[in-house]
This record gives sequence, structure tokens and C-alpha cells, in this order.
Amino acid sequence: MKVVLFCGGLGTRLRDYSDQIPKPLVEIGSRPILWHVMRYYAHYGHTDFILCLGYKGDAIKKYFLTYDECVSNDFVFSGGGAKIDMIRKDIESWRITFVDTGLRSNIGERLRRVRKYVESEEVFLANYSDGVADLDCAAYVDSFLKSGKIGSFLSVRVPHTFHMVHADAEGYAVKLEAVASSPMRVNGGFFAFRREIFDYMRDGEELVVEPFQRLIEKRQLLAVAHDGFWRSMDTFRDKIELDELAARGKAPWQIWLP
Repeated sequence: MKVVLFCGGLGTRLRDYSDQIPKPLVEIGSRPILWHVMRYYAHYGHTDFILCLGYKGDAIKKYFLTYDECVSNDFVFSGGGAKIDMIRKDIESWRITFVDTGLRSNIGERLRRVRKYVESEEVFLANYSDGVADLDCAAYVDSFLKSGKIGSFLSVRVPHTFHMVHADAEGYAVKLEAVASSPMRVNGGFFAFRREIFDYMRDGEELVVEPFQRLIEKRQLLAVAHDGFWRSMDTFRDKIELDELAARGKAPWQIWLP
């Protein structure tokens, strides 16, 4: 099953890094978060990727053109470096299509610009390139296929320490509620679409605004609640948290590790 990954945003909330490299190349441990997302899908057999490029897309191309399997895999070094025998490889089976989808394009525009690469597929997957989860992708896809619906996405809790403020008409605080413990949920990505999604899209529209509203009106959009691990790397604080989890040897999203 093909996987469309949105990699073209400016990453302004992570500017300390995105001024130098695109946000998808900001590393968790020794590999970019984009690699972690792709490695997750590859674990479930989805190795045909379409990267929607934009801001600093050339850097993403160069990363894969100069990819070194030795960085994250075991290998045998012999002959003073003349011979390298890989014990395991990550991306040998991956097929990656790199598509320039515009510098300022929104997610809906980027998806429309790669339509020709997925329109032969009955179903395809899509995701942001900055979020990871321990979602059982096989079960998620199977449930979506059985539903017969056109679109699906993860509904997740906000994993931050902010507090929502409830106040009365005079401005007096009535209640403070931790966002993470509230019933509020947000779009966590991990989309699954039938090709009919393009029938609900118009030029210039943001994917989760007008097209999703049309799907909602037709009861064709599933919001799948996921209460397991999910994180989006939006800020430097998020990066530090993900780095710390990865440093422990097996972060929740690294389901490919033994």
C-alpha cells in the first residue's frame, strides 16, 4: 500500500533547526524523524513512499542519495574498511518517489499534486512527517477497509501540560483543566483514504477543512480514537522528549526493534 508523506512545511515552531534543515530531517537519536515515520510503515510492509516536498526539499533528496545503512545497523568491518558486510539493512526494499509540491502549498494542495501517483490505488495511506505513534497499523488498515468509508484519521489526546481556562462573564476563573486529562481530542494524522477522496477536494483547499467537512456531511470520515502513545514534534521541547525516549533503547513507536 502506498504511503504519502507531507514533507514540505516551513517548520516555523522548530525554527532553531528548520532554519538550517527541513523539519522532517530534524533527528531523533541518529536518524531524522522522517526516517522514523517511514521505518514504522515499512515494519507493516508499506514500503512504497511518495514524499511531498517543498521547503528545502533538496536536502531531503540528498539525505537519501547519500544514505548510510551503517549508521543505524550492525555490520562487520574487515580488510581495513575495504569490505563492509551488513548484518541488517533498513531501506533496501523501500521505493521512494520525490515530488516537488510547492513551497507554500497547504496539505490539500500537496495531496492533489501527487494524485497521479496514487490514483491507481483503491486505498492509500498518508501522514504528516513529524509525528510518531505505537498504533497497530495492520489492525487500523483492516478496520478501515471493512468500514467501506472514504477517509480515516487518528483522534488523539493532546499530550501537553497546558491548562484550559474556564471563566465566567466577569472574567473570574471558574476552573482550570489540564489539556492532557480533558476529553478534548485532536487530529493526529495517520490517514487512510480511498481514491474517492479526490472527488471531495477542490483547488487551493486545506485537506482537513473543506474536503473533510464534505466527508463529514456524507458520514464518510472516521475519527479513530487512539489512546496509546502519540507525539508530534512541533517544538524544541517535543524533540528533547523524543530524544530521551529514544535514548532508552526502545521508544514506544519503535515497534520494529526486537
